Formats: sequence, structure tokens, C-alpha cells
Amino acid sequence: MMIDINTKMVTLIGTPLKQSFAAQMQNTGYQAAGLNMVYFYTEADKDHLGDIVNGLRYMNFAGFAVTKPNKVRVLRYLDELDPLCQKMGASNTVVKTPEGKLIGYNTDGIGFYTSLTQEGGIKVDQCVFFCFGGGGAGRAMCSVLAYHGARKIYITDVFEPCAKALVADINANFAPVAEFVHHGDFSKLSACDVVMNASGVGMGDSIGRSPLPKEYIQPSQFYFDACYNPEKTQFLLDAEEKGCRVLNGLGMSLYQGVAQIELWSGQKAPVEAMRRELMQIVEEQKAVSDFHESCSAVRVCSR
Repeated sequence: MMIDINTKMVTLIGTPLKQSFAAQMQNTGYQAAGLNMVYFYTEADKDHLGDIVNGLRYMNFAGFAVTKPNKVRVLRYLDELDPLCQKMGASNTVVKTPEGKLIGYNTDGIGFYTSLTQEGGIKVDQCVFFCFGGGGAGRAMCSVLAYHGARKIYITDVFEPCAKALVADINANFAPVAEFVHHGDFSKLSACDVVMNASGVGMGDSIGRSPLPKEYIQPSQFYFDACYNPEKTQFLLDAEEKGCRVLNGLGMSLYQGVAQIELWSGQKAPVEAMRRELMQIVEEQKAVSDFHESCSAVRVCSR
């Protein structure tokens, strides 16, 4: 990839980012589409978000992406919001106009809905949902479900005011279908068709953990995790062990990334090239994981 004075930059702002495949997928997309753009990471939390965003205004950026824990807080630093983004109350995609304005969008909802319905085969208007996590990803997921006619959405979060705020916003801005659930209360699970993890538990430093004790899982349920690295979180492994159909966030990442490229460039995104890159990354990650497991087994046997 050649970078010159005309290269438009895009960065992903959040933390942790070591598990992200976004840069590889995005840069493959730019190359396949013939775009003079480059995508890279900026690991930062909300404490420094305002300074970073203000600096990007004066640099050669097409825009930037936002992930945990900044998707809600970033709104205060933007000039305009897309109507759906405004209703959701979270942004994962910001476009910088030629005049220097920063406009917030949310492509997470688009990516999630496309993946859930096309890859998961879920008919949203026929289902009851339970969501762990009321932050940026949870906001996008639950909001788009309400927009598309979900029968009921139960929402919980370890930080309960976050879940309560999301419930209030959905009921006011979309449809009165959301209900708050206290953290650690699993009594509503049995009534749900689809159970979703948007909490971030199971990725990064929390690999091997799940927000849901496995005894509450029912084989008839569908389980979705917004995480895609690891390929299957403990949340999904537990559900699969109980006989449930499961889906990770890889498709969500693909389709939201497709929408991002089209917003930043104004051109059609090369979906299949991006999909191939993601699949290759997953295979490479699996090979590395299998290798480490083999090494661990050898060390145990040699003792």
C-alpha cells in the first residue's frame, strides 16, 4: 500500500483493539476498490476522546470509526447526526465533510440486522430478544430490532443506568417493546427466542468468561455474540454445547464495514473481497489457536 500526500486516512478509536480485524478488512476493501485510503488503530478511552476528535478535524481524514467504550460519548463532539444515529444514541462511524464538519452515523445496526436475518435466518417480528449490554453495540442492535418490529426486547447491563437509559430511548424513539432487567436476573430468559451478548464479556482480557450461567440456556434458543475474536466466545460455546444455533459478530463486522466504506468514499464497497479477507483471518487465527493448544498439551504430557 502506497501512502502519499493525497491518501485519505481513517482510524478506529477505542480500547482494547488488539482483537480487531477491522484494519485488515478495510484496507483490503480500499485496495480492491482502487481507493487511496488507509485504515489504522488509535487505542484510546473516553477520557481523551474529545482531544483526538478535535485533532482529526484538521488532518487529512475521510472520517473515523468508533468502538467500545466511545460510541455514546463521541456524540457530544460531532456537528450533525444521521436521523437513525440520533435515535439510537450511539455512533460507530463518523464522516468528515470537505468543509470539516463531522457527521455521525451508525452502521452497527445495519450490519447486525443483515447478518442476523440473512445468515441467522431470524424473523425479527416473530421473536422475543434478550440482550446483555446496553452500551454502543447493544444500543445499535436493540434499536434496529425495535425498528423492525421485535415483539419484546429485555435488556440488562452490569451498569444498570446504561440499560435503563437504552430501554427508555427505545420505547420513546422506536416502539414500546423494551424492558429493563436487573443485572444477574435471568428469569426472563425462558421466554426468549434470541439471546444476544453485546457486553464485551468473552473478548480481550475476559476470554473464557460469559455473562450467562449455562444452566439457563435452552436448546430451542438462538445465540448471537457481537464479538468475533475469539471466533466462539464462552457464551457461544456454552450455547452450542446445549444444542443451540449460534452466530458470532463476523457478519455484523463485514456488513457494517461495507456500509462504512460507502459512507467514507461514496463508492460501492467490494463485499466479496472483504468477506474473503475476513474468512482468511479467521482461518489464520484458528491455526494459531490450535498450535498453542497443541504446545500446551505437549508441555503437560512432558511433566
